Amino acid sequence: MKKPKVTMTVIKEETGFSASINLNNSFIGTQAEDIEELKANILDALNLTFTEEDFSFEMDDIILKPDLASFFEFYKVINAKALSERIGMSQSLLSQYINGIKKPSENQTKRILKGVQRLGKELTAIQFLL
Repeated sequence: MKKPKVTMTVIKEETGFSASINLNNSFIGTQAEDIEELKANILDALNLTFTEEDFSFEMDDIILKPDLASFFEFYKVINAKALSERIGMSQSLLSQYINGIKKPSENQTKRILKGVQRLGKELTAIQFLL
């Protein structure tokens, strides 16, 4: 058996975070109070699940698919106010999406994702003067 590709859904819960995936007809899930603990729990869950196959997972092997609240908690370096200005969205509305007060439509979610991805492309193109 080849080592499977893993994309885990990450959701911000009232008491922390949860991560899950349905993989090879098996449900794998875990939870934690913070993102760092969640990453450790994800690795433990995956490595325990695939002990017999002798697979060893690291975080670089795993794609996390977070909800908005988890994303902004995970990447605290991204300023929601600045992002809202970049994508032409009300800061208040983006904040409501992040805090789970309102649920964004598919189009709004794509708009936010596109803005984050554009920012990522800009950051990867930067070169500092040495």
